[in-house]
Parts: sequence; structure tokens; C-alpha cells
Amino acid sequence: MYSLPAAYAALLTQLSNINSAEPGCRTVTVPLAAGEDSLAWLHAQPQRPQIWWQHRDGSEQVALCGAIQRYSTLTQAELATCALPENWRIWGSNRFEADNSFFFLPRLMWQRDSRGERLTLFIHSEHNLQEDAQRAARFLQALRLPQPLPPMRAALQQRHCLPDRMQWQQRVNHALAAITAGELDKVVLARAIDLLWDRPLPAAALLAASRRANPHCYQFMLRVDDRSALVCASPERLWRRQQNSLLTEALAGTVARDADLTRACQQAQWLLQDAKNRHENQLVMEDIRHRLQGVVSDLAVMPIEVVRLRTLQHLRQRIHARLDNLSDALLLQRLQPTAAVAGLPRTAARAFLQHHETLNRNWYAGSSGFISRQESEFCVTLRCAWLQGERLRLYGGAGIVAGSDPLLEWQETENKMAALAALLPAGAIAKPVQVGESPATQPA
Repeated sequence: MYSLPAAYAALLTQLSNINSAEPGCRTVTVPLAAGEDSLAWLHAQPQRPQIWWQHRDGSEQVALCGAIQRYSTLTQAELATCALPENWRIWGSNRFEADNSFFFLPRLMWQRDSRGERLTLFIHSEHNLQEDAQRAARFLQALRLPQPLPPMRAALQQRHCLPDRMQWQQRVNHALAAITAGELDKVVLARAIDLLWDRPLPAAALLAASRRANPHCYQFMLRVDDRSALVCASPERLWRRQQNSLLTEALAGTVARDADLTRACQQAQWLLQDAKNRHENQLVMEDIRHRLQGVVSDLAVMPIEVVRLRTLQHLRQRIHARLDNLSDALLLQRLQPTAAVAGLPRTAARAFLQHHETLNRNWYAGSSGFISRQESEFCVTLRCAWLQGERLRLYGGAGIVAGSDPLLEWQETENKMAALAALLPAGAIAKPVQVGESPATQPA
């Protein structure tokens, strides 16, 4: 096992042995001694882009630094995997409008899983492998050692809701009118809170707080440049593919989770029995089944269950299938956006959002993860924050179906945004709305 300084030196030594002038791919890997924090290491590095990712079951952590190649769509990234070893991953995010994405083949990966921790350097060239090895050596020489993450100390200057409460109520009422008229079965309305601070907040420190506070979520950070970053703590898988085996899920229907275990169990039972939430989840599940027709076989839906997070609980139905068409780009086209983040029918819901929702969703309700020839996995980019200079934007959404109440849906979005808002300096969270005694309305 190597310390970080020794690992850097060992990688450089192995690079010096790459002298092929032919095109090709190569990896150089060294095992790391346990004890260092990969997120603190990543924060210290000057190279961009960066990704830090942790699987929601905690089985794997990955820190990625630097790019050999960049891609603006998942289709481009998938085409690139055809020329790479089958286990090489390309990482990135799709925006809500999936034709505007960001993916990259990383230069360096710090990986922690059941086999321990290791640094892997990737060498790839379509022309001259030795030349890329020399570029990789210069990259390694610029690496730094980890430093403690800075504290999240800042003073809130402004807090602005997009839309405000009155505008939100109007949009929900428009949605309910469209549902009553038979134009929609469901539409998911999004809102955001813009928080302006007296200084930029460190994205890595926010992610570090999130991974402690939000277990059983995908933890994700994307940094493309020095001034902006995406931070996400998502409970929802969009899909996982292993060869031709597919896992996806319908995650819809929400209730708060009380700190008291007895009260939380009562809330979970209420959620399982609530007709509105079960209907919302069933709509999402049936939509996924419909979208996968023609590309999968042996589809099976698991019984409905409750997913318990720190402050919220959701209904989930997991879906297993065998892929007949091994295309991640096609999966993205079929599954994003799901009914859980857009609505039903898809075309009508998207048209409604374009007309009534002026908010730019950006990365929110898109997807984040990786692809390779061997496997792929993406989470839905929920419970997320977009940091840009002194501004931090939080996003939340609520599924509007027949019987939805605008005030309760507003509070649901507040509860969802609290997954990250509760970790910010004082002032980020507004006073909870007072909305009666239903388990669905208790503040998270």
C-alpha cells in the first residue's frame, strides 16, 4: 500500500516505461493506504473537470480528476466506449433537456470499493500512446496533497423563491384544471430557492456534510470550472445496466419522516395506504413499463415498498428486465424524463411545463452517472444544489395529480430542498408552513 506521495512517484515511474508510438489504451494502478479522504484530496486539485460519486448503498466511492476527452451528449460518449476497454467508464451528467450534457473520460481515478483503495491513471491516444503518457506525467506533477475541507461560513444576503407562493398556487391550479379537463394525468412542477451569500460556499464541504446527513442516497458532485459546481444527494436510480440486465424503479409518493421512530412508522403506513400517493406511484410505474416496450423482455415489477430517508419517505416499485437492445443512449431517450419528474402523458406534460414553468431546470431532474461497454448506472439528479460564485440555487419538485393541494405541495418541495438546505449556514431554511395535522404535511 502506498501513501499519496509514494503513489504519485510510483505512477510516474510506471509511466516512464510506456514508449509505444502506436495508438492504444493503458492503465497504471497503485494501491493506496487507507486513511485519506478522497473528497478532501479532490478539492485540493487544480485540474478540472472533477466528479465525486458515492453509490447509494455505500459500496463504491469514486473521485475523478482531469479529462482525456470530453463529450457533449451521452450518444457521443457511448460511441467513444466502443474504442475503449469494456470496463473503462465515461462519467458525467445529462441536463433535464438531455441533448445538452457533459461527459468526460477521466485522467485519474481514486476508487474505493470491496477491493480497497487505489489510484488509476488512464492513458489513451488515437495517434501516439507515448505522447499521452508524457501529458499524463505533466498532469501528475501538478497534483497536490489533500487539505482539510474549508468550513461553510457565510452570511446570507438574499433569499428569493422562484416562483413565489402566490405564483406557485396559480401554477398548481392551472395544472389541476388541465387534469380535470383530461389533458393530463399528472404534471411535476419544479421550484427553486436562490440564496445569495457574502462569499462563495465550498461545494466539497456541502457534499461532505450531505454524505454524513443523507445516507442511502447517491452522493454526487460535478465541477466543470472554478466558479460553479453541481451537488446532489439523490435517492432515485434512473437505471443500472450490467451487460443486458436492467434495473430501474418508480419512485413517487412522499411523506415526511419524523425523528421519532413510532411516528415515522405511522407516517410510512399512512403513505402505503394513501390513495393519492399510490396512484401517483402507479402512474410512474406504468409509464416506465410502456416506455420500455420493444427494448426489453422478461419485465418484472416488485411489490410496492417504502424507502426511508433522513427526513422523507417515498413509495418505490423496483423493475427488473432483460435488455434486447444494449444502447444506453436509447435508455436515456426512453426513461428521461420519467413521469416522476415531468408528468403524463409525456408530450402533454412537457408542453404544459414549457408554457407554465418559466424556471430553467438546468441539471435538476436530469441524470448523473457513468457508462461503459460492460455496465452503466445513472441516478436522477434530485435533492440538488447549483453553486455559482456567491449564489446557491436549491431545486425541488412536486407531482400534481387530481386531489393535490397547492399548500401541501409547496411544503413537500420545502421538505425536499431541506435535504441540502439544512446543512447550509443559518438562514437558508424558511419557517415551516403551518398546514394542519396530516402526516404528509409535517415539516421534515
